[in-house]
Amino acid sequence: MTAYTAEVLWSRSGEKFVDNRYSRKHVLRFDGGIEVVGSSSPHVVPLPYSVPNAVDPEEAFVSSLSSCHMLWFLSIAAKRGFVVDRYYDIAEGVMEKDSKGKLMMSVVTLRPEVSFSGGKQPTRNELEQLHHEAHEECFIANSVKTEVRCEPIPNALSQVTHAK
Repeated sequence: MTAYTAEVLWSRSGEKFVDNRYSRKHVLRFDGGIEVVGSSSPHVVPLPYSVPNAVDPEEAFVSSLSSCHMLWFLSIAAKRGFVVDRYYDIAEGVMEKDSKGKLMMSVVTLRPEVSFSGGKQPTRNELEQLHHEAHEECFIANSVKTEVRCEPIPNALSQVTHAK
């Protein structure tokens, strides 16, 4: 078993907060040390409370599926002796209500365009097979049905508040 971590940090910047007029800007920090600005999507929370040039959770979800698929595709293609020069994908996720009225990412469509070089070029069937195998191996695609748990950690302030 391998564990992966991501830190998410948000703090109030003086806004009143209870009026729901606060910035959704936050920091996503990954185990390699890189930090990315995150926010809610402007489609979900209007400007100026969202940051349009930040990564929102929906985009992160779509990009993680696309990235995982690509990494498996490259690995499988290399093992089969195909030389990939370029892989480009404009992935798209659609958010809509499910049968219970809850918003969800109902479908994510990957549209990879792959360029090969060298004497060995995949046939259309082989290309489709490479993508099929990459999809079957993709950890993120296999995880979409994952149970999501929330285990809050009490902090000193909440411990004092609850101790009364």
